[in-house]
Amino acid sequence: MKNFEEQPDADDTGAEGFDDVEADYADIDSGAHASDAADSGADAAAEAPEFDSADDAEAQAVETSADGLDAVEVTLEAEDDGLSHRRISIRRALPNRRIDKYLASRIGSQVSRTALQGYIREGMVTVNARTVKPSYTIRTDDVIDMALPTYKPKEIPPEPIPLDVIYEDDDMMALNKQANLIVHPSRGNWTGTLVNGLAYYFQQNWRDIRTLPTSGEIFRPGIVHRLDRDTTGIILIAKSELALWRLGKQFELRKVSKTYSAIVHGIVPLNEDVIDAPIGRHPKLREKYAVHRLTGRPYPGTCKDAVTRYRVMERLREVGTGRASFSVMELYPKTGRTHQLRVHMSYLGHPIVGDRMYGGGPLYMSQLEGRHDVAEGPLITRQALHAHTIEFNHPRTNQRMSLEAPWPKDLTDALKLLRELARKV
Repeated sequence: MKNFEEQPDADDTGAEGFDDVEADYADIDSGAHASDAADSGADAAAEAPEFDSADDAEAQAVETSADGLDAVEVTLEAEDDGLSHRRISIRRALPNRRIDKYLASRIGSQVSRTALQGYIREGMVTVNARTVKPSYTIRTDDVIDMALPTYKPKEIPPEPIPLDVIYEDDDMMALNKQANLIVHPSRGNWTGTLVNGLAYYFQQNWRDIRTLPTSGEIFRPGIVHRLDRDTTGIILIAKSELALWRLGKQFELRKVSKTYSAIVHGIVPLNEDVIDAPIGRHPKLREKYAVHRLTGRPYPGTCKDAVTRYRVMERLREVGTGRASFSVMELYPKTGRTHQLRVHMSYLGHPIVGDRMYGGGPLYMSQLEGRHDVAEGPLITRQALHAHTIEFNHPRTNQRMSLEAPWPKDLTDALKLLRELARKV
């Protein structure tokens, strides 16, 4: 990692290319508390905010809750059998909850309960690697694995999802994406996406979303780049073939400049620096990414160069009676790897607040009050990461453009409170 002040500006991988899994990868304890992360920082792993690159069709873990039963669902990597592989880890079960009824409540729009019962009997749904009956009662800590026929709708249903349009012309548009919104339909998430909202938006404006250009995938009309589900901020949409090609080329050639804002745990010591650390699949947890540490041997093919420049904008010390500390950052990705910013900050030892996957953990008022045994008064419950500025050349005029998306209310409110409670220096 270069000192910026001195010089300005996984696939399951086997033992080959790695000494020891624990030594070569910065692994993440996703259950880390804010206080722990502030003191010692989390270990490292990898992903670039689904500001991600076009390479990124990888699955993600999603915190979910259905009918009061808490679970974490992961869409596993596609295999050659043509089936959709999904895993649900039950964190807290309800009494007398049948597996067929529970799964029907989760994926009933994709497959009927009768069909699910048949799949369970045939062993296409297992619990803790064992075949069960449809009447099996779900227990806490159960791991449900499913290998079901792939469901894929024939069209994109319009949905009245609010869209914050920052800029629009005949060739392109820019949106300020809200949190908890996946960009485009994909396996396991065919509705409730930004693209479904775009379909409704164009329908209201006398246009069919099917007229938008695609790069070969009908469920990604106009999509040039992406943001993670819980990352907010600016995202570009191509409305013409010219825009799709020219904007895509600018991303490929790294001529698009993006600035992200983040609130991270702990006090980052350097005012500015560059993180130059390659990213690849985590060797143990397939839904995660990780930084591969130098071993003196070539990196596996699944690792890619990843570079992030950062600047500390503000340091908040000894916040509240809990005496936690935070840093407000600007992040400038030079590459576009999956979960890159989230992984790089975790690798640095200062995970992004609210980023459960990479060690950040949510932030509660009770923590700031020194009551670490409870979680009361949620302040930030998703990763505190916002894509606020993007610079690029307009696809038709070639004029350099700079667009900004204001911070969302949850982050501005949380930052205001942290400033009020921080020790004045």
